[in-house]
Amino acid sequence: MLIDVITREDLNEFRNLLLNDLKQLIRPQSQQAKQWLKSYEVRKLLNISAGTLQNLRINGTLAFTKIGGLMYYKYSDIEKIMNGK
Repeated sequence: MLIDVITREDLNEFRNLLLNDLKQLIRPQSQQAKQWLKSYEVRKLLNISAGTLQNLRINGTLAFTKIGGLMYYKYSDIEKIMNGK
């Protein structure tokens, strides 16, 4: 009868592999793939009101593009605001 011994190193290696796999699954890939966001998506992401978003547009803090009646915002610009740059 062959018995395999599991060491602490084996468990730590398994834990690291599992954590890396979970991080990749949890990472919001839809946000990364999406380059332009609508106003409601920006408000939800930044947890701000429509008026605050309007103020960010008016004072030039957040650039936007208006197509038809909808305003779109670059995800990279929103990341800069979230990171405080």
